Amino acid sequence: MHSSVIQISKSALKNNIDIIKSLISKSVTLSSVIKGNAYGHSIAQMVPLLQEFNVNHFSVYSSFEAKKAFEVAKKDFTILIMGDINCNDEDWIIDNGIDFFVFNLARLKQMLSKAMKKKQVLNIHIEIETGMNRTGFNQKDWNDVIQLVKTHKEFIKVKGLCTHFAGAESLNNYVRVKQQQIVFNKAIKFFKSHEIIAEKIHCSCSASVLAFPTKNYDMVRVGILQYGLWPSRESFIKYISKYNIDKNPLKPVLSWKSYIMDVKLVSKGEFIGYGSSFLAENETKVASVPIGYGYGYSRSLSNLGRVIINNNRYSVIGTINMNMLLIDISSSDSIAINDEVILIGSSTDLDIPLSSFCNNTDQLNYEVLSRIDKDIPRIITI
Repeated sequence: MHSSVIQISKSALKNNIDIIKSLISKSVTLSSVIKGNAYGHSIAQMVPLLQEFNVNHFSVYSSFEAKKAFEVAKKDFTILIMGDINCNDEDWIIDNGIDFFVFNLARLKQMLSKAMKKKQVLNIHIEIETGMNRTGFNQKDWNDVIQLVKTHKEFIKVKGLCTHFAGAESLNNYVRVKQQQIVFNKAIKFFKSHEIIAEKIHCSCSASVLAFPTKNYDMVRVGILQYGLWPSRESFIKYISKYNIDKNPLKPVLSWKSYIMDVKLVSKGEFIGYGSSFLAENETKVASVPIGYGYGYSRSLSNLGRVIINNNRYSVIGTINMNMLLIDISSSDSIAINDEVILIGSSTDLDIPLSSFCNNTDQLNYEVLSRIDKDIPRIITI
């Protein structure tokens, strides 16, 4: 048994999917972004759950993740690789009809060469560089892409024409994103004028769905919202203001729990843990929990983190170790070895939200989630 467990709430996920679907028209495909081990939630657990809620399109970063999703997905699904393709996985991608981004001529030619030998069809999404300056075809390459596709049309199916916005979660990036939209519209018209008609045009991530709802086109690639979190605090405030609500409608899907491993008394004047970051100014009762930065509980939470035990909140003290953290439980006479410790999640009256990790460590919620140890068991709860 592992020293902690991740709980995945089925009802919370359904709530979030329903909200996302309410934000897009019925004709728009919802692609669930499950990169980074489904943002720490586990690809193996999330894919079957999402399919229960009629989500059957999945966007991953790599061919490695695509294989993970393929192993657990049921019939009538689509997997889209947005980034890395390992050369050893190229045949598998072609044989199984996996969709993938093409963003340079080298990838397109390499995959085309293999598809022609196999006499099979590639399912490509042509990524356009619009100003993110990461991956995507620059305008100077558009004619070459079109020529390749038209020359080998029996081996290429253009499943998508796409781009990605550089920071739609913040008003600071508004001008940059609007300029990207102009470039993308130009690309759409250009490819169409050359009779390259993509099955789906797509550019919107979670932040874009909220900030630019008129740019949803045929598909949206939604990640963080489905897990019950906001792309930014700004996007949350804009949403509740727009819909005139005073309560967060999203529900966190993930909870993280461990247990008390040991309890001991530390004398006044003693340092607790590594170094001298925490001095016991009074006799202190200390509980140890077998979780540390080796499992994704950031060292930056040393002397800052909070946990819930028996419906009471307690402070993390001392420097967080690779495999252990310490808690000051001096105010309780009832805490005992094996009592449950909530690291992320809620009890009857209290909550340790993921945002508290972000506020105290200057990490993004995406970052905190994706760093949680993949070996920690994920279990489905109601």
